Amino acid sequence: MTMKQRYSFASLIRHGINKHTTWAPAWRTPPLKDHYDVIVIGAGGHGLATAYHLGKDHGITNVAVLDSGWLGGGNIARNTITIRSNYMRDESIPFYVKSVELYEGLTKDLNFNMMHSKRTMIDVIQNYPMMRDRRRRQHIMDIYNSTYEKISTEEVRRRIPALTGGGPDARLPIIGGMVHTDAGVNRHDAVAWGYARAIDGMGGEIHQQTPVTQLVRGTDGSIAGVQTPRGLIRADKIVVAVSGHTTTLTETVGLKLPLRTMNLTAFVSEPVKPLVDVIVNCPDAGFYFSQSDKGEMVIGGAPDQGQSFRRDIKQHVFEDTVTAMLSLFPGFKKLKLLRQWGGHLDIAHDASPIQDETSIPGLFVTAGWWGGYKAIPAGGLTLAHLVATGQPHPLMSPFTINRFRHLDYVMETGTTTAR
Repeated sequence: MTMKQRYSFASLIRHGINKHTTWAPAWRTPPLKDHYDVIVIGAGGHGLATAYHLGKDHGITNVAVLDSGWLGGGNIARNTITIRSNYMRDESIPFYVKSVELYEGLTKDLNFNMMHSKRTMIDVIQNYPMMRDRRRRQHIMDIYNSTYEKISTEEVRRRIPALTGGGPDARLPIIGGMVHTDAGVNRHDAVAWGYARAIDGMGGEIHQQTPVTQLVRGTDGSIAGVQTPRGLIRADKIVVAVSGHTTTLTETVGLKLPLRTMNLTAFVSEPVKPLVDVIVNCPDAGFYFSQSDKGEMVIGGAPDQGQSFRRDIKQHVFEDTVTAMLSLFPGFKKLKLLRQWGGHLDIAHDASPIQDETSIPGLFVTAGWWGGYKAIPAGGLTLAHLVATGQPHPLMSPFTINRFRHLDYVMETGTTTAR
């Protein structure tokens, strides 16, 4: 991959001599062409990762990434940045193991600091059926070298000193925990910016404020282009990577998909001194959180089950999450919340993703990612393979649309409160 400028200590010194006035933009804003080999709709994590791997792995660089807003301003900016691979199904675990592996090398691959922190995740378990379920997951994950180990209640409290609730007399006392050492967090802005800079360095284009209002089919029925306020843009292949709005676009060409839109909620507290150095997941209580590098508590809860395009949190969802958190962390009751948000999710009937070429030749979709942030690197890798070769990547072959025709569902329930 050829970069216009490589970030390094030497470049920092060199530009520092000129008072940092000689840095080139991280990516260009070129004029929009009327034809591309591939158009990717959505400048979020999956769209950018797909464009990156099209160039890096397959040499396809005549690519335009279009976004209705600003780069990295959609769901990639509205998540709790948890990266993990502790799934249960044989179809899911290898994919997420690969994604975690790619995340760990992303800073070097993109020459952009992801601030990746491999800090582990601890599941706080409060009933025996949940513990049995987690032990089953442990045995399955061991097959794929994904770490998951049982620890005692005393060890849980030692690793999470702020965990003072859930004692022996509580309604749901803590009976132990599970540790997933491969889990981590990073900076979501850096993921978007790093991919965008790499795409630009390979000759791809990023076009912000370019909403797609209509997919356009050719006379032979295949996909031909997209309609935008800036005019018609033609392409041989089009990728729809707009989590939460996939059906809004596909229905403009009469294509219905087995998806519904839901709202996954999160909120952030004021910065406080370091209290928690791991990702804490409490599936029985219904919340999970981690502490950011700035000291903020990034808290997530269960999704709003109703279909919605809201960007805020319904009051009852907020209250349920906060009440559950205070039952285990009563010391957090004086924390002040700074902001809250909701991220739009496409949810398939079996809670697993869809990545496939549709019945319209040349039109590809990546959707159904319930908590898709952790899947960004591998999702881009596999979708680029599908677009370039026409064949599903082995890691994603179980997740095509055909599984709904044959009722071959991948019923994945994950491990966090959201799954």
